[in-house]
Amino acid sequence: MLSAFWTAKAKAAGSSWKVARCPVPLSLEQPEAKVIASALGAAAAAVDDVTAGYLLGTVYTAMLPVTLRSEWGAFYTPPQYVEHLLDQAERAGIDWSRATAADPACGGGAFLAPMALRMWQQSKLGGPELALADIARRLRGFELDPFAAWMSHVTLEAALLPLCASARKRMPKVIHVGDSMQLDITDKFDLVAGNPPYSKVKVTEQIKARFARSLYGHANLYGIFTDLAVRMVKPGGVVAFVTPTSFLGGQYFKALRGLLLAEAPPVSIDFIAERSGVFDDVLQETLLVAYKKGVEKGAVAVSSLETGANGHVHSTPVDDVALSSGDGPWVLPREPARAAFLQKLRDMPARLSTYGFTVSTGPLVWNRHKDQMRQQPLNGALPLVWAESVSAKGFGFSAQQRNHAPYIQVFASQPHLVIQDSCVLVQRTTAKEQERRLVCAVLPQEFIDEHGGVVVENHLNVVRARGGSTISSDTIAAVLSSRAVDAVFRCISGSVAVSAYELNAIPLPSSQEMRAIEKLVASGADRRLVEKRLDKIYGLTK
Repeated sequence: MLSAFWTAKAKAAGSSWKVARCPVPLSLEQPEAKVIASALGAAAAAVDDVTAGYLLGTVYTAMLPVTLRSEWGAFYTPPQYVEHLLDQAERAGIDWSRATAADPACGGGAFLAPMALRMWQQSKLGGPELALADIARRLRGFELDPFAAWMSHVTLEAALLPLCASARKRMPKVIHVGDSMQLDITDKFDLVAGNPPYSKVKVTEQIKARFARSLYGHANLYGIFTDLAVRMVKPGGVVAFVTPTSFLGGQYFKALRGLLLAEAPPVSIDFIAERSGVFDDVLQETLLVAYKKGVEKGAVAVSSLETGANGHVHSTPVDDVALSSGDGPWVLPREPARAAFLQKLRDMPARLSTYGFTVSTGPLVWNRHKDQMRQQPLNGALPLVWAESVSAKGFGFSAQQRNHAPYIQVFASQPHLVIQDSCVLVQRTTAKEQERRLVCAVLPQEFIDEHGGVVVENHLNVVRARGGSTISSDTIAAVLSSRAVDAVFRCISGSVAVSAYELNAIPLPSSQEMRAIEKLVASGADRRLVEKRLDKIYGLTK
């Protein structure tokens, strides 16, 4: 396909150059496959260079074994978002006529070719030979996969083919094959841009030691690459990345957030409103972010992006948001309607801990206790509470889904599995498309007493009073289930996970306001009245 693509591009440019030699030995014997590949390559040559690179790259990643694609975290960026991110970098101070630029995980060249084209378009040098040499001097790519590195070179040279033909010189090799996390990259760049790989990984002790400043708990490749980019960029330079939003609030990214605020604060964050058709295999929300190294932390310009019917990106400014200091979650609105209440949240110091509540994960990991599962409550087996038992309607004991047994035999050595007191259960996985991100219900004391205790599975968070709390679990559940707190949580959470860390970060009403809510809940007031009171407390209404 790449060969057919190159042949068509070279013919259009009046060049007889052959495609650069592929470093990986390949053979394609099936005639039908050759015909299809040639047709696809020729079709790619008929569209613009940036779109062609994206289409070729997505075909390649789609053909990779699923496990390998997951291990590499390979996802290609749609061209309209590449261009938008490079515009962000330009607004942050990048001058394409002189800036040096690198992509530390260049894949099939989704960013290298667009950056090279901007360098060429804004070149102030006299002739094509000088312009080509200048681009080759200022542009670098790094890629683990040798085949993808070759794709990057082919699509880059194809984009610059008219310039190369005028200069009568082939595009020099600017892509280094190797693992960026382990390479000794001594050059510093004005811009480090790209779409780093997304995948949770077990890092080696060497990698852990090298990136210790930004690691906390489980490592994700894109977090490590963000740290790497900060190292690679010059003071005053820009890092422009496409990444998931999980680093905004997740506990495992708190060291990275602290590092970024200290060394390269974000200057603009643009949220991609839709997931379908953009990064279909990515379970999280995605954003485009520009950081600037060595500047003082200030307000970050937040926008929301949507793709119109014509394929163009429409940007809606949301707000200029001041990020809090430290390594806590970055509370950011995703839409203009949610920007107004951010100041209200900053004035709300109360948290769950203020009212004597702790959050933990349900203690039972079900696949470690399969032999204890029971279908009947015999011999003292206790109810096993799964996430399906918790809905917006409240608690309803259920074990209908596959592999869900309703009871579990608890051994004498496992008292830590048993819950004896009423608490609030919160689902640990929800999506932004759901009506409410916080799906919770009170586990009734009557149900617990009836069965002599219950066991909660680890797809639920358990919010329970430490003792001596003057606020009831019913009130906590009512607050967490409200549309106001849902709006707050959407400004905190950047992934499908509803973690204990993020629940503990939710700003809550003051003691006086909480007591007023407590009275409403205790009196059996209509839920709409409670919602209305919370809307006013959080500043959603006046």
